[in-house]
Amino acid sequence: MASSKNNTIKLKFDSARKYAPAPESRSSAKINARYDLFINGKFEKPVSKKYFGTISPSSEEKLSEVADANAADVDKAVKAARQAYDRYWKKLSGAERGKYIYRIARMIQERARELAIIESLNGGKPIRESRDFDVPTAANHFFYYAGWADKLEYAFPNRQAQPLGVAGQIIPWNFPLLMAAWKIAPALATGNTVVLKPAETTPLTALKLAEIIQEADIPPGVVNIITGAGATGAALVNHPGIDKIAFTGSTQVGKIIQNAIAGTSKKATLELGGKAANIIFDDAPLDQAVEGVINGIFFNQGHVCCAGSRLYVQESVFKQVVQKLKDRLETMIVGDPLDKNTDIGAINSKEQLNTINKYIKIGIKEGAEMYQSSAELPHKGFWCRPTLFTNVAQSNRIAQEEIFGPVLAIQSFRTDDEVIEKANNSPYGLSSGVWTDKGSKIFNLTTKLRSGVVWANTFNKFDPTSPFGGYKESGYGREGGLHGLNAYVKLI
Repeated sequence: MASSKNNTIKLKFDSARKYAPAPESRSSAKINARYDLFINGKFEKPVSKKYFGTISPSSEEKLSEVADANAADVDKAVKAARQAYDRYWKKLSGAERGKYIYRIARMIQERARELAIIESLNGGKPIRESRDFDVPTAANHFFYYAGWADKLEYAFPNRQAQPLGVAGQIIPWNFPLLMAAWKIAPALATGNTVVLKPAETTPLTALKLAEIIQEADIPPGVVNIITGAGATGAALVNHPGIDKIAFTGSTQVGKIIQNAIAGTSKKATLELGGKAANIIFDDAPLDQAVEGVINGIFFNQGHVCCAGSRLYVQESVFKQVVQKLKDRLETMIVGDPLDKNTDIGAINSKEQLNTINKYIKIGIKEGAEMYQSSAELPHKGFWCRPTLFTNVAQSNRIAQEEIFGPVLAIQSFRTDDEVIEKANNSPYGLSSGVWTDKGSKIFNLTTKLRSGVVWANTFNKFDPTSPFGGYKESGYGREGGLHGLNAYVKLI
C-alpha cells in the first residue's frame, strides 16, 4: 500500500515538472555590447581602458562587457559628485529634489519589463521574482523617498536635517536593482550626491538605471555609477572625498571597511551576512509554514542575507514538517530563469556554486543527513538542487556559517526557552521568523530573539516604509523607512 502511495506521489511530481515552456521574450531588453562608466551625467571610457565580461549564469553566455574602473576613475566620479553637491543638489529645495526622484520611479515602472528580463539574465533569478518583487519594490522605494524629500522637518521634529555630502555606495549581486534603489533614493531625498558601485557579476541593471537617471535629466554628477571589482570598491571606501559609506555584502568585507574608515569622519551603514532562524511551533498552520520556509530559502536560491537557512521545528511535528518539505521540494522546477514556470534559477557565479558545494560536503562529513530534490539540472550554467539537512547539531558549520545558497539546516526543539537559546546562538542577527497561532508566543519571541527583523507567520516580506538591518555581525544602521533617512543626515 505504501509503495502504491509513493508511486502516485512520484507521478504527480513528474507531471508537475512537465509544464510546457513559457519563456519571457528577450526582445524587450536591449543590452549594449559594451558599457562605459556613468560619470557627471554621461558615459565615459575608463582611464584604465580595461573592460571585463559579464555573463548569464544560467547559460554562461556573455551578455556584455563593462568598464573596469581604477582609482583615477573613482577620483573623477567622486569629484563630479562633490561638484554637483556644492553647485546644485544641496541648494535645491526638497520639493524639487522630490520631482526628480518621482521621475526616476515612474521611468522604472515604464521600463519594468526590460529591467526584469535583464535582472534575471544577469543574476540568474527566476523572472517571476524579478518581475513581481525586485522591480516593483525598487520603484516603490523611489516613490516613498520622493515623498519625504520636502518633509524632513516632520521626519526630524525640532531638528534641522542637513545632508552629509557625497555618499559612496557598494551593493551586492543578489538584488542589484533593488539594492541600488535602497541606497540611492534616501541619499537623494536628503540632499546628498552619490557614487554607486554595483557587484562585478551583476552590473547591468545598475547601468540601465544610469540610463534612466540620464533620461530623467537629473543634474550631472548627482548620481555616478562606476563598475569594477574589489579594487574599485576599496578605492571608493578610501577616497578622502567620501563622507558616507553604505555597504551591503559579506561580513568579512564589512569588517575591512570598518577598519578602513576608523579614525576618519566618514559615517557608515553596513548590512552584512545572516543566518536567519525560522521557528515552527506545533500549533502553527503547517502547510502555510512550510510554504513560508520554501519562500524564505529556496525560491531565491538562498541568495538573500536574510534567507531562513536555519529551521527549528517543535519536536511533536518535526517528522510531519520534514516530510512536507521533502514533498514540496519534489514539485519545484529548477531551470531557465526566463521561464515563468521556473521556481529556482541559476546560482549567480561558478565561485558561489563552488562555495555551496563545499558546504554540502561539509554537512555530510559532519554527520548530517542530506536530502536533495530529484530535479533535473540543465547541462550548461551554474545549478544546485534544493537541499535540506536533518540530524544537524547546533555546532555544525552548516548551522553556524552563512552558505548563501539553497541549503537548509533543520533541528528540533521542545520548549520556547530552548529554541530562543538555539536561535540566538549565532554570530549573526539579521532576521528570523516565528510560526504559531498564538499572539502571546509571537510577542514573547520578538522581545527575546536578537535579530533586527522578526517576521510572524510570514517570511521575507519587505516594504519601503519599514526599516531593515541587523545586530552583531550582521552589521549596523538601518535602511528603509524613516530610519533610512537618518543614515544620510546630520541633525542640528
